[in-house]
Amino acid sequence: MSMQDPIADMLTRIRNAYAVYKPSVSIPASNSKKAIAKVLEDEGYINGFSVSETKKPEITIELKYFEGKPVIESLKRVSKPGLKVYKPVNELPTVNGGLGVVIVSTSKGIMTDKTARENNLGGEVLCFVS
Repeated sequence: MSMQDPIADMLTRIRNAYAVYKPSVSIPASNSKKAIAKVLEDEGYINGFSVSETKKPEITIELKYFEGKPVIESLKRVSKPGLKVYKPVNELPTVNGGLGVVIVSTSKGIMTDKTARENNLGGEVLCFVS
């Protein structure tokens, strides 16, 4: 069975693992998923991630908890395969008044909305994290 939206699958696996308080979650690897995991790690939403170098590589994400509660409260996919959402730099959304992060795919790679604004880049809005 082919996967229609691998990024949505990644976000759903992370949400489901947090729901049952798993210490880590494994997902099939791709370059865009690695970039999203790197952004989540840089922003402090996960403890870290590693990529297995097997025939079918997987990304293992170490989930982060604070005082017994998941660090990520909300993880929402915005742009979908059936409806891509592109925004110029001056229309990039914010999450929770700037307390959350918007992950954006730009011509310079996948980054946060803050980094995209600093580099004066717009792009495809992938997901909201808070």
